[in-house]
Amino acid sequence: MTQTDPAAGRAPVGARGELPFGPVAAVFLAAGIGAAVLGVLTTLAEASEGIKSALEWSKSVGPLMGKTILASAAFAVSWVVLHLVLRDKDLDPRRVFTWTGILVAIGVVGTFPLFFQLFVPE
Repeated sequence: MTQTDPAAGRAPVGARGELPFGPVAAVFLAAGIGAAVLGVLTTLAEASEGIKSALEWSKSVGPLMGKTILASAAFAVSWVVLHLVLRDKDLDPRRVFTWTGILVAIGVVGTFPLFFQLFVPE
């Protein structure tokens, strides 16, 4: 049975007075998505001169500016969307942390020079 905790607004409260894990899951998954987007964009910028120049929004900063702004936008947009979808859900934290770890690992690997330099055209 679900009740509403007046102190928490409209957030449903479980039988033991616990809040759902959905909003927390949303921010963790959004952080993973932002990291993965940064890794993918870094690799794509090394693989393609067209993408590299498209991400170069400032000559003094180079493509790093476009990569970080787009990764930050991916984080913010996915956080809002996931929050709206998951706000009343009570997800398994282990699954959320596993997917977050996978997404962050994609981001780390994608920004690791030994990896993205494999895609530099010769």
